[in-house]
Amino acid sequence: MTRVLLTTTSFQDTPGVHHELLQKSGVEVVRERGPLPESRMLELAGQFDAFLCGDDAITRAVIEKSLPRLKVISKYGIGLDKIDVKCATEYKIPVLFTPGVNHTTVAEHTFSLMLASVRHLIASANAVAKGEWKRMTGHEIAGKTIAIIGLGRIGKEVAIRAKAFGMTIVGYDIYWPDTLSQEFGIKRYTDLKEIFKVADIISLHTNLSDETRHMINKDSLKLMKKEAIIVNCARGELVDTEAMVEILKANPLFAYCTDVLDEEPPQKNHPLLGLPNCIITPHIGSRTYESVQRQACCAVENLTLFLAGKPPHAQANLK
Repeated sequence: MTRVLLTTTSFQDTPGVHHELLQKSGVEVVRERGPLPESRMLELAGQFDAFLCGDDAITRAVIEKSLPRLKVISKYGIGLDKIDVKCATEYKIPVLFTPGVNHTTVAEHTFSLMLASVRHLIASANAVAKGEWKRMTGHEIAGKTIAIIGLGRIGKEVAIRAKAFGMTIVGYDIYWPDTLSQEFGIKRYTDLKEIFKVADIISLHTNLSDETRHMINKDSLKLMKKEAIIVNCARGELVDTEAMVEILKANPLFAYCTDVLDEEPPQKNHPLLGLPNCIITPHIGSRTYESVQRQACCAVENLTLFLAGKPPHAQANLK
């Protein structure tokens, strides 16, 4: 029997048809609570025919130790930066993933963070919960300029919602179809430095790579408006934590709202924790009942299609 390591917690914790679908697949499932570090993955490597994974560290060392038994990696989600796709390709291990299943959910969470920040919702609600009637004055987002960095499925969904809120939309992406500006009402910028200068709110939706790692750093932060808000529902490593902490402490008007961190879960002494102008949610941007079922079913279907010798819905390392 095919033995599968299942690590993603939202798959395991959320009820839905995906559990029945996995059970019907006829595979043996071993469950772990991810995301797992490389050390734990190395302990498990070699015991499984397939990984049904989230953001676990599937490094070259993990892949090589998993051979020759490992036949496929089925990613629950779209971010592949935790998987050494190059190494998997080298050893002819398909890396399957689930594009197009969570863009609505993540876009909605982006606006949850944005609105919570401009209207001081967290501080206000917490004050009332403590018996304090503390009325704080916030801002509207109508008329504000939002810079969307990364115009894939999620970035486009953010643009749709930003337009409905009456925002001015500017965007940056290397890939820019001719119809993008007209269809979504986005003014294109080709220079990140210039877009950082004009934005009231910066929303990050780009993938993590060597080029995008720490794109928000000490130099780029200096270019931004004094009351700018950065919303990050992509990857924690897009932001230089040290530089972000420095500006949040120096400028109480600046704000950072993030669903992702460079270390998840964070240590209790993580420098971003407890800062009054920083809102952090525990990587729940795609964690809705609707989205979890879509992602989980797609990940299971990818796996079962591969095992049946059929083409999966999406493979990252097709040649």
